[in-house]
Amino acid sequence: MNPKPLRKLLPDAAGLAEAAAILRQGGLVSFPTETVYGLGADARNDSAVAAIYAAKGRPSFNPLIVHVPDDETAERYCLFNDEARRLAGAFWPGALTLVLPLKPGAAVSKLVTAGLDTLAVRVPDHGVARALLEAFDGPVAAPSANHSGRISPTTAAHVVAGLGDAIDAVVDGGDCPVGLESTIVSCVDAPALLRAGGIPAETIERCLSAPLATLTDPTLPTAPGQLASHYAPQGKVRLNAPYAKEGEVLLGFGPVDAALNLSPSGDLTEAAARLFACLHELDRMQANAIAVSPIPDHGLGAAINDRLRRAAAPRP
Repeated sequence: MNPKPLRKLLPDAAGLAEAAAILRQGGLVSFPTETVYGLGADARNDSAVAAIYAAKGRPSFNPLIVHVPDDETAERYCLFNDEARRLAGAFWPGALTLVLPLKPGAAVSKLVTAGLDTLAVRVPDHGVARALLEAFDGPVAAPSANHSGRISPTTAAHVVAGLGDAIDAVVDGGDCPVGLESTIVSCVDAPALLRAGGIPAETIERCLSAPLATLTDPTLPTAPGQLASHYAPQGKVRLNAPYAKEGEVLLGFGPVDAALNLSPSGDLTEAAARLFACLHELDRMQANAIAVSPIPDHGLGAAINDRLRRAAAPRP
């Protein structure tokens, strides 16, 4: 536990300068991205990265995403092939993480890669995140700013409630507009989908003019967000429920009578943006049993359903 109280910083020049200074000193800073709030540390500093794992209670075999301000910086640490450059050109900055071969001699902590010879990297599309990365002028390892396996944070208040004084500071940049973590694609061999996320797989496939392979093994993650049980609220989750049974709270989608509704109009973009906020609210309501309405499994719906399946999976 960090002996110092959590500092709440404004997303102005002074706040970002202080946040960058904390990162240089090996501290932990949470900051907003377009997807969720990240928990940042200097990706070159072993002890700082170890502090991420400690604060989150995260398994050390689960690799981290490195955030950089632009694709030129990414190429200092990774080897890009033609497909990777095409995807970076189309979707960076944005909610796409690429898993790429680690460049020989790249100054990145082995704790970031979980000992693998690949690195997960992205350029966030959020003004506060980009300004912080530029002020820090280095790679920032930043998983979601929550306890491992729990609901990802989309507001600074979620970060404070979940991690509190276990970290050094949080930059309050308001709500995260996308609300789902980034899509992760491996470009080590043929492009493969490792995690559904804020950019639909169909959109990526159109860019590549080819289908994505699917590589997942929850026992040996090659990228974040692949563990079988993840994003879990306190209550037990039942999926594809047309109605709530006795004792359950219904998380609705579409025109249904529900205690909480991801999108009464059935808009998948709205549902994605509201998903984690609704799960946090269900915790606040102390919902012990949660029923979730059926959600279409296409576009952003695939990413929403991925998170809900992991939320409903048996807990370790």
